[in-house]
Amino acid sequence: MKLRSYMFLGFFLSLLLTFLPFSSNFINAATPTAVAPVSAVSFTQGVKKTVLDNGLTVLTKEVHTAPVVSVQVWYKVGSRNEVKGENGISHQLEHLMFKGTTARPVQFGRLFSALGSQFNAFTSYDETAYFGTVQRDRLEALLTLEADRMENSLVGSEQLTSEKRVVISELQGYENSPGYRLSRAVMRDAFPNRAYGLPVGGTKADVEKFTVEQVRNYYQTYYSPENATLVITGDFATEPVLKVVKETYGKLAKRSQQGNVRGNVAPSSPVAATTKKAPIVLKQPGSAALLQAVYPLPDIKHPDVPAIDVMDAILTGGRSSRLYQALVESGLASSVSGGAAELIEPGWYEINATAAPGKELSKIAQVLQESLGKLQQQPVTTEELTRAKTQLQASYILGNQDITSQATQLGYNQTIAGDYHFIEQYLAAIAKVTPAQVQKVAKTYLNPAKQTIGFFEPTQPDGKPGTSSAGSGRTVENFSPGKPVDPAQLAKYLPPATSATDSAKQSLPEEFTLNNGLRVLLLRDRSLPTINLSGQIDAGTEFDGNQKAGLANLTAANLMNGTQTKNALTLAKTLEDLGADLSFSASREGVNVSGEGLSKNLPILIQTLADVLENATFPADQLELSRQRALTSLKVQLDDPRGLGRQVFQQAIYPENHPFHSFPTFESLKSISRDDLLGFYQKYYRPDSTTIAIVGDFDPVKVKTLLNQAFGKWQATGKPPVLKISSVPLPQTSTRLNKIIPGKAEAVTYIGYNGISRKDPRYYAALILNQILGGDTLSSRLGTEVRDRLGLTYGIYSGFAAGINPGPFLIQMQTAPGDTQKAIASTLALLKQLREQGVTEAEFNTAKRSLTNSYPVDLANPSNVSSIILDNAVLGLSRSEIRDFPQRIQAVTMAQMQQAIEDLIKPENLVIVTAGPGETVPKGG
Repeated sequence: MKLRSYMFLGFFLSLLLTFLPFSSNFINAATPTAVAPVSAVSFTQGVKKTVLDNGLTVLTKEVHTAPVVSVQVWYKVGSRNEVKGENGISHQLEHLMFKGTTARPVQFGRLFSALGSQFNAFTSYDETAYFGTVQRDRLEALLTLEADRMENSLVGSEQLTSEKRVVISELQGYENSPGYRLSRAVMRDAFPNRAYGLPVGGTKADVEKFTVEQVRNYYQTYYSPENATLVITGDFATEPVLKVVKETYGKLAKRSQQGNVRGNVAPSSPVAATTKKAPIVLKQPGSAALLQAVYPLPDIKHPDVPAIDVMDAILTGGRSSRLYQALVESGLASSVSGGAAELIEPGWYEINATAAPGKELSKIAQVLQESLGKLQQQPVTTEELTRAKTQLQASYILGNQDITSQATQLGYNQTIAGDYHFIEQYLAAIAKVTPAQVQKVAKTYLNPAKQTIGFFEPTQPDGKPGTSSAGSGRTVENFSPGKPVDPAQLAKYLPPATSATDSAKQSLPEEFTLNNGLRVLLLRDRSLPTINLSGQIDAGTEFDGNQKAGLANLTAANLMNGTQTKNALTLAKTLEDLGADLSFSASREGVNVSGEGLSKNLPILIQTLADVLENATFPADQLELSRQRALTSLKVQLDDPRGLGRQVFQQAIYPENHPFHSFPTFESLKSISRDDLLGFYQKYYRPDSTTIAIVGDFDPVKVKTLLNQAFGKWQATGKPPVLKISSVPLPQTSTRLNKIIPGKAEAVTYIGYNGISRKDPRYYAALILNQILGGDTLSSRLGTEVRDRLGLTYGIYSGFAAGINPGPFLIQMQTAPGDTQKAIASTLALLKQLREQGVTEAEFNTAKRSLTNSYPVDLANPSNVSSIILDNAVLGLSRSEIRDFPQRIQAVTMAQMQQAIEDLIKPENLVIVTAGPGETVPKGG
């Protein structure tokens, strides 16, 4: 199950690459036997709709929980509006909207970054949206910039030429994914005569042919006030802001429309029967075997939509769902997911599954059909129905905890459903869905005769890692980078902020330790009826060793597989019945605990957490299933240039005896026994190695009592194990490594060496340095040079992975094989320039402002706050760090900055790893 707003389902194309998985947007939630429907009033309460004379729809919603505001502009145009030969033009235009305007001929990413905005954009089937969230005093500046590019964007040959290369790099990056290739083939077959059957981002062939006139006409046609919705949420007063909106946007003229649905063949009825089609089979280089099935659906306003979404939750909503039980718990599949695309025109329902090692896709397809048939033949149980409804209702509350998400909800409903109130009608209808309605929609839409199914069968299913190719320590080209952007030049294009924000003092968490040594941080936040729990147990992969690499991960993955009183399914239902979620994952320095739910369900969340931490039993059958999933994940990682490249990079930096060197292998995963898990659990899962942070609507006194009751019996003897990690010197010379993975279109390169820890006194200077170098792909030196000026990459970033121990400093980029050498050479030239010339005072001050101005946006999301509080505690920082962070950034001096460059930027000592197609190194290079 996935959140119903389909733009989050992984098909939209975002302008900016991120390191975050999309799945963080989805909540696998669920329900008890009788639950009152969730009121939707909070979603639209206080929303004011204004339509300007030029047709622009404006939605405003005051939310005074944090001193920040979100501004979003939604255009009712997406790939649905494209005709043959111009597939991807909506997405291409989205990229060009950042290239500047006639009045501001600069990269808009730099302007947004200078304002401290957290910003992005995406293109989907029906819409293209632009959004930014800033401190409240920058609201007018953000409105001014969005209004400027609604009418005055530069769409010229220079802009189009450079951004075409970037878009093609992005599209070729998707080609690296077997799942993307399978989905493209299935969708084309399912919708041969409709734009929904084409990839949202377009094709390389079409993008290469776009002309300036074509893109400019598209812009003139669709980027018009009457085809847009402006959404503003956050800490502002409505009337003065509406006055500014009318002054800023009211003067924009309507532009001639040529019809918003051009290029579409009238969709056929989604329920008309046809002959059952044979499966599409792709036999290509890859890792795991994949299945995708697609069924036509009606449009978003159809009365069947609520029942379809309840059906989806019953089929794929969490571990207790029917398809998870039938496919994953049976050992046939490593994963299964589903989602309904309910759009302006008739959409589709899709099911995706990854086969477990050695399992046949035809068998998965058979069991899938049997499960769907059972749903069609027998009414669902009351328990399933109630759980599915709670799942959907809770997902909307938990998914709208921050003002950016609230703005997105309003913009999506207004643009796709034509009414921001749609959420109210939708949730009210969800509450009324009956077993008969679920059975009816299953019969109507999950019709085998209307199914399009595809199989991806990898041609090297053994999952062998890529082979190495020779590479010298030198690159062929020698680039002279352009001059860094002068922030003073930038400043003249920035609209003024209204006044300095007097940010409300951030509340500090209360900290205490239970008698058994378990550390707790509590921060009450009564703005929403939600709970966000973050935790860490010092039982990370650093304790694995090379022989048992993967042990920490398998232990964490098996925690929810049973305790002394509950089996895996009972544990899952305990949480899913309430719309709550609790998960564990091992990282280098600890096991991450993540939990969320409605505040009334905090007792169940804490009791379940305590039960699995104290009483996990690690059933042998579940261990085998999780081992098979881990083996599948390893195959996928070794087939992904990002995953393989990062592993090779990390192992080149850290010697074999270093805890950061170990990565799971097929041999190590197969060697791990149940006794290994029990031993690891008993040794490393201790109350005095555990820290928990809880943010949300609770009574601190009651929570303390609850924690003492739940964890009171958990005891540990002796002192917790401590790992002494030796320091790692820099490489003596540059090292160049290449890994070839068959069948890939784009290469991924990592450049760097061992860096610093979080408590290093140079940390704050390093953050400022990184912001200038590569902290943002649109505003940094690396982005300006390698992406914007040269058009060699879709995304390039740098970062310091600073934990309890020093982690790597790294630069990551994605390039076409023929561009890899140029991009590396350009990056090295920039590092040398930085080392030799330093940074300017203006760059230094702009980077400081950008970091401190965007920090309040992080604090506006309760989920982020719980993570920040936890991280600060685990890293040994003061409780007041969450409040003092901006001051620590501001206190860094230029002398400290220059010293950090001298200490931390070493162009002669780099490890450079490229993974992907083999032709990235010139012959004789």
